[in-house]
Amino acid sequence: MNIRTAHRDELPALQDLETAAGVLFRDIGMTDVADHPPPALEAFEEYRRDGRLWVSADEADRVTGFVLVELVDGAAHIEQVSVHPEHQGRGIGRELIAYVDQWAAGEGLAALTLSTFRSVPWNGPYYARLGFSELAGDELTPGLVRIQAAETAFGLDPAERIFMRRAVAGQ
Repeated sequence: MNIRTAHRDELPALQDLETAAGVLFRDIGMTDVADHPPPALEAFEEYRRDGRLWVSADEADRVTGFVLVELVDGAAHIEQVSVHPEHQGRGIGRELIAYVDQWAAGEGLAALTLSTFRSVPWNGPYYARLGFSELAGDELTPGLVRIQAAETAFGLDPAERIFMRRAVAGQ
């Protein structure tokens, strides 16, 4: 597996990958999440242009997953990690997060943060296995509070969402 910056011509494929990955949510009854459209091409391009969109690619250089990162209050906030269902279960998500960790260390960032669903097995429990810890409400930074408000305004139930953090390796 190779992890690299996304190419502009791959952005439509990232939308397709995100849509395919959303099917798993339909399988557990979260149809509103499954039906949510992927990020717009312009949003992907902004992440790509800013150097905060990486993809995993197979031996034929076909994209198998991606990760989007925002800078939030001195941390690398993992906005989205998606792996195509045909490639899940191979450690690709874990490798993408490890790549972000290395990048964050190089940027002098102290932590990785993310928000996710508390009880979805490939969300909260998965990230806990990767060393992320749930943040209590009073531990949320101002930027994370803004993300929480945006998620709530979007219609996500704050009781089902958690914010998690882990220190960057070597920090």
